[in-house]
Amino acid sequence: MQAFIRLHPDDDVVIARSQLVGGATVDGVAVRGLVPPGHKVAVRAIAPGQPVRRYNQIIGFATQPIAPGEHVHVHNLGMGAEGGAFARDHAPGADVQPAPARRQATFMGIQRADGRVATRNYIGILSSVNCSATAARAIADHFSRQTNPQALAAFPNVDGVVALTHGTGCGMDTEGMGMQLLERTLAGYATHANFWGVLVVGLGCEANQINAWLAHSSLREGETLRVFNIQDTGGTRKTVEKGIALVQAMLPQANEVRRTPCDASHITIGLQCGGSDGYSGISANPALGAAVDLLVAHGGTAILSETPEIYGAEHLLTRRAVRPEIAAKLLDRIRWWEDYTRSNGGEMNNNPSPGNKAGGLTTILEKSLGAVAKGGTTNLQAVYEYAEPVAAKGFVYMDTPGYDPVSATGQVAGGANLICFTTGRGSAYGCAPAPSLKLSTNTALWQRQEEDMDINCGEIIDGTSSIQAMGERIFRLVLATASGEASKSERHGYGQNEFVPWQVGAVM
Repeated sequence: MQAFIRLHPDDDVVIARSQLVGGATVDGVAVRGLVPPGHKVAVRAIAPGQPVRRYNQIIGFATQPIAPGEHVHVHNLGMGAEGGAFARDHAPGADVQPAPARRQATFMGIQRADGRVATRNYIGILSSVNCSATAARAIADHFSRQTNPQALAAFPNVDGVVALTHGTGCGMDTEGMGMQLLERTLAGYATHANFWGVLVVGLGCEANQINAWLAHSSLREGETLRVFNIQDTGGTRKTVEKGIALVQAMLPQANEVRRTPCDASHITIGLQCGGSDGYSGISANPALGAAVDLLVAHGGTAILSETPEIYGAEHLLTRRAVRPEIAAKLLDRIRWWEDYTRSNGGEMNNNPSPGNKAGGLTTILEKSLGAVAKGGTTNLQAVYEYAEPVAAKGFVYMDTPGYDPVSATGQVAGGANLICFTTGRGSAYGCAPAPSLKLSTNTALWQRQEEDMDINCGEIIDGTSSIQAMGERIFRLVLATASGEASKSERHGYGQNEFVPWQVGAVM
């Protein structure tokens, strides 16, 4: 097996499979100095200001002369004088393809009365504001299988009672974008198919008034949605007691659910990558993309997100948009992010993170070109704003930040009933109420942190598996997980602390 990976004949760099030492030969050139695994080696001379290509796409511009065999990274590669804003051929719809042949598969899902299908069966405790978070957690803690195993012993078909709390809900404009995002997120969780029922606990005087939220979200209190405030109930102790009693009343009915064969078209996956490395765009991300293509062929839905992490690769998505207005909406969101980061004294290339760079990624352009591979190759059917309900089938996009918990929270609010999360550095992440699968980009990570990883896509780098074969494995694991098989993160108890609604706007 070669010590390097060449992704395209016209690329200026190749990727090290393992650490390279000076004098080693890659693609016919001698390596100059040490090059860590996952990092880039120049295969031709590159003059200052010239573009550098990987995936046959521009990942940046040389900031100094780069000799053949030299390590290409932050010391000699940057975004260029235009800050990455060079011309890209967006060509809306140019790469639209015929719909894939329809395929059939089933999983053991939970059919709700309204026709939706769940992959899990939880009862949720949401807080309207940070001030009610302690009471919400206390209600859920009463039903913890770790500290009070008898509380749910008689209800084996209930996956758990989880508290999803957050740090906002007050000190904000009641009509502003931040409040709209919070209301939309809470509404998406309150009505999520993976919850049999939900309690929403408030304080009483917060900006995010529960009654206003119900009205704005077209929701009303009922058997599976109960709301109350600490101040109206008479204090924290009474609030916790009331919440426990309400959950106890819900449990017998929640336990009546049974898993039955359901069509795979009812699966909606949120696609995430975090702690990326130089292998992410070569192994786990394209393998997940192959699984997405399979899911779409089976009638399911996949949500790509993290707008700051598609920056520089958005043209690969607009070319797949089935209608011009879909491409236009995506480009509008890109422009919004450029303005948003500028107004906050930042820039789009603030990402990659230090961990990403240690793993071999240099610019956001490079990271984005690997990140979009998670979306597979099928047509882009729709673009949604954060936490909007996802109604379209197939491959869709949701505008979210790149920060994984915030991004996945928006996807789940939109209806994702499962998360697939690729990582090259070892992100520890889980999600409630949607199970999360972790896909390792390299075998070294798998061997080091197997207890957190569900699949080792590093086999692609090792040459023992192909992208298509790995995509099939991921798809089969998706079906098994949707059928109730616990993910690694679920076994560790992740999920309650990863509920992080997107906060924008001034804190007043």
